[in-house]
Amino acid sequence: MTELPSFEGTRILLLEDEPLVSMALEDALLDLGCEVLGPFLHLEDAFAYVHGHSREIDIALLDINIHGERSFGLAELLVQLDIPFFFSTGYDEAGIDWRWRAWPNLGKLFTRPRLAAMIGQQLGRDMAVTGR
Repeated sequence: MTELPSFEGTRILLLEDEPLVSMALEDALLDLGCEVLGPFLHLEDAFAYVHGHSREIDIALLDINIHGERSFGLAELLVQLDIPFFFSTGYDEAGIDWRWRAWPNLGKLFTRPRLAAMIGQQLGRDMAVTGR
């Protein structure tokens, strides 16, 4: 078993409306040493948190479809605030707005090594991303 890197103290905003997926992501993030901000189940709650606490966020992890609403507006705000983020969605390219298709996507069937690699990339660490 490969030892995963530690991201001790890295604060990650988690936006995910599916409770089981949210719990799995939160557990994986905690195992990697991250501090989970949220998880947020509603888009408006995540927006409010970002508006009030943007300096506390190191990275954001966003599901694209939150109760039928797209999270692209929040993604745009994160870009404006220079907060790195990536998506976690089951959508293929056709389900993602063209402006965001090149953005990193963890996918819903993620592995912990892939999650760790994507966090590392967002933090500017040179890490290979393998598998979904």
